[in-house]
Amino acid sequence: MPARPIRVLVAKVGLDGHDRGAKIIAHALRDAGMEVIYTGLRKTPEAVVRVAIEEDVDAIGLSILSGAHNTLAARVIELLREQNAAEILVVLGGTIPQGDVPALEARGVAAVFGPGTPLDAVVDFLRQRIGDRSEGRGGDHSR
Repeated sequence: MPARPIRVLVAKVGLDGHDRGAKIIAHALRDAGMEVIYTGLRKTPEAVVRVAIEEDVDAIGLSILSGAHNTLAARVIELLREQNAAEILVVLGGTIPQGDVPALEARGVAAVFGPGTPLDAVVDFLRQRIGDRSEGRGGDHSR
């Protein structure tokens, strides 16, 4: 069975109302041949995880500019584990202080992409980390 495209959920969690960066990354991922689901603004962690599981995504890209990245990312990762979906990669983008990155990675965030990160770096990271995981998937998307 041929490999299916990498599927990424781009999500804006919390009260942050700015989504320009999320839309830019969504377009870049689509241009790179990935399937992208964009949730829109002001989603709860519970809603993000529900959609990620329903859509059988390989990764969740959380875009956070509100300063609530520690709480929101931890909650998404906790919910993924509770739903037996911890294999879904979680990456963050936005204004994340470098001092917070080690704690986020210790909680399970795979990478943090700050302002000015080249779009190709995000695409390459996802391809390298997900790569062959998407081969042979399709059909039955139950977990």
